[in-house]
Amino acid sequence: METSRKKVVDLNIEDVLPNRFQPREYFDEKALNELADSIRQHGVIEPIIVRTVGNKYEIVAGERRYKASALAGLTKIPALVKQLDDKQSSIIAYIENAQRKDVSAIEEARTTNRILKSNNMTQEELAKELGVSQSSIANKLRLLNLPLEVQDSLMRNEISERHARSLLTVKDSSKQIELLNKIKYN
Repeated sequence: METSRKKVVDLNIEDVLPNRFQPREYFDEKALNELADSIRQHGVIEPIIVRTVGNKYEIVAGERRYKASALAGLTKIPALVKQLDDKQSSIIAYIENAQRKDVSAIEEARTTNRILKSNNMTQEELAKELGVSQSSIANKLRLLNLPLEVQDSLMRNEISERHARSLLTVKDSSKQIELLNKIKYN
């Protein structure tokens, strides 16, 4: 099969694997079903980006389109095949989701942490790769110090990143959760 950087190929959907480095942990079911309806009607307009992993293809970018295509009952999906290593794949997946701005701050923080650990990178090295400041990386990572209940609320956009940062100033986790509930229900 041609693996040109420019040529779109149709891959069997069962040969496509989810991205191990996917930043997004929460996929809104209603939005996925709406995308599946659109794909049934209009097809997949933008190909996904994949890389070869053994005799399969792992998604680098386009996991929502892949999931919605499967929901729509497609057996093939258009894709661009790129030759990427784990580090390149994880960083591209991060950038692609961050540019779309529909990934939550906590998903960004968790992905940042995974990239740092799995690639033995410093915050400064990753900041340079992403074109951001080291302090923005550090600030994202601080969100991981919040209790899981707060992190889950942030992932589901029940609270804003600004609210979450405010909760970081409170040292007692039970007080953070108490304040979280006041934010959510007031």
